[in-house]
Amino acid sequence: MNKKQKSLIIVESPAKAKTISRFLDSNYQVEASYGHIRDLPKSTLGIDTENDFQPKYIIPKNKQKQVTKLKKTTAKSSELILATDEDREGEAIAWHLKEVLISKDFNLPVKRIAFHEITQTAIENALKNPREINENLVLAQQARRILDRLVGYNLSPFLWKKVFKGLSAGRVQSVALRIIVDKENERNQFKPEEYWTIVANFLSSKKEIFQSELYKINNKNLEKFSIKNKEEAEKITNNLKLADFSIKDITEKIIKKTPPPPFITSTLQQEASKKLHFSAKQTMMLAQKLYEGVDFGKGSIGLITYMRTDSVILSNEALKKAEEIILEKFGKNYYQQRQYKNKSRLAQEAHEAIRPTDPQIFPKELKGKIDEKLYKLYNLIWQRFIASQMTDLQIKKLIVDIEGKTPKENYDFKTIGSQIYFDGFSKIYPVQLQENLIPKLFKNEKILLNNLSALQHFTEPPVLYSEASLIKKLEEYGIGRPSTYATIISILLERRYVEKDENRHFITTEIGLLVDSILRNNFPQIVDIGFTAKIEEDLDKIAEGKKNWIQVIREFYEPFKNNLDEKYNQVEKTNLQEETNEICEKCGAKMIIKYGKYGKFLACSNFPECKNTKSLNNKKSLGIVCPKCHQGEIIIKKTKKGRIFYGCSRWPECDFASWTKPKDENLLDSEE
Repeated sequence: MNKKQKSLIIVESPAKAKTISRFLDSNYQVEASYGHIRDLPKSTLGIDTENDFQPKYIIPKNKQKQVTKLKKTTAKSSELILATDEDREGEAIAWHLKEVLISKDFNLPVKRIAFHEITQTAIENALKNPREINENLVLAQQARRILDRLVGYNLSPFLWKKVFKGLSAGRVQSVALRIIVDKENERNQFKPEEYWTIVANFLSSKKEIFQSELYKINNKNLEKFSIKNKEEAEKITNNLKLADFSIKDITEKIIKKTPPPPFITSTLQQEASKKLHFSAKQTMMLAQKLYEGVDFGKGSIGLITYMRTDSVILSNEALKKAEEIILEKFGKNYYQQRQYKNKSRLAQEAHEAIRPTDPQIFPKELKGKIDEKLYKLYNLIWQRFIASQMTDLQIKKLIVDIEGKTPKENYDFKTIGSQIYFDGFSKIYPVQLQENLIPKLFKNEKILLNNLSALQHFTEPPVLYSEASLIKKLEEYGIGRPSTYATIISILLERRYVEKDENRHFITTEIGLLVDSILRNNFPQIVDIGFTAKIEEDLDKIAEGKKNWIQVIREFYEPFKNNLDEKYNQVEKTNLQEETNEICEKCGAKMIIKYGKYGKFLACSNFPECKNTKSLNNKKSLGIVCPKCHQGEIIIKKTKKGRIFYGCSRWPECDFASWTKPKDENLLDSEE
């Protein structure tokens, strides 16, 4: 007797399969595809540029065993249900699965289901409402993949031939590199400008001290650079010592600050970077685990909704749960239902923001039961979701105008006091706010000048990009998509085009600057922000069914390929070798400086007969004498994982290393 055939559900990952299995009966079998089962070949371009850019998909060797298993399981099933993620990549995986598992002579019903959270209700609703595969999403994913391949597999060999092997270029990360380089150039070219401010400490009639800043002279507002130097500042302070002061006016108002919307992919990456110091890649990996299922003693449960989304919309069910929690925990004064509007043109109303699947699972319930980083990210998502349905933070502002009169001039100072009037959403989602309490003052009250200071300032250079600010800038320019930001940043770091300094800001390496320079000079469109953003818009239009994918690729590829062919003839090989006076200890020839994947290094000029190479000290010196050998200098180094430490420049002769910055012994001596 044959066993009853089951419905086969295929998802991307085994973790997701395990969680979904918990909600289904024995009529279903859930298997994982382990991501994409087909891709372009690594060894060749894999795109027929003469035949409408048709891709030549293959099943990679590491996927063949799983594909064989899925084929056998499909053959024994009553239907095939494709339950991959509801985005371009997920839709493409579903399409490839159908193409590979269902042949023309194998007539098996195929359904496509999608859900935004892995819960019993969501799975059941999805099974009741299957749909067809969205061909437009598949074509948009395919177009992006082909464009990236055309750029990478054509530009990288150019860099190998004209510079050195090991370099690579990409359609989106090259623009991201340009943005980082531009900011660094802006910072390097920055020239500080001097300006001064005048700050006074006043005594109220009740002898209470408060601070105020000069903002107007003879009814003319002071601009940032109105007081340019010490002489001007001293002239003003000397006059002020002769003035009589009184309270000119007092204005009180309540400033309301609305809660931020629930997370979308980009804002989650930004906040996790700022508040938890997680990289974008780490955030997405952790969010993926929270989405697919985490076991905290109740079996594997999907704790958050789908983490790749541009939508801030919340379901009615989620809104109701938030209301219940806020009313119970904080009271009705803290509750205000809000539905946020999407900024992204492509954000689908049916999609939701990133939120807890069950807000009644409080973060404290998970503390100590799941990985600490998973807990921290869940806690951040939970707090942001609950806060989005709470009342405004109200800040009481007290603006005090102070008038100072001399026989010839009038001076106006301003003091702004601030304090939290009602904490609102900040009760659960803290915001950076510095309260400034000032004494009770009255209009026309006579006050005394207690102390006067002329403060010198210099304009600050632009701040280099962090992961959070780079993601924000990419989003602002329309470059890449939230689901690709983590990959873009990871590639730049892995290829060592950029590094992170001690403040977690991006700095470009010599290799990064070199690649950026070559691309700017020879392939300006590839690193053009507007051009890259236009391609992203075209990909979006393909996804909407408003543009033909072949036309989009052709419009990009033909001028790109023509320019590439010209540059092969025009651009001469870059000679990056530098002569040194160092002698090779193995053969006696001179050593030269060469470039490699990890930057500059010393190599024997007698290569290939002599293959001697040595590292070159490129590390940043702190000007501190090594406390161990007292000969070398302390330099900043990095581990393979990117963690900064301090070591001796004479390594390996001296093995001094420390996680903390050593003290300068000479400086200590001079202070004594």
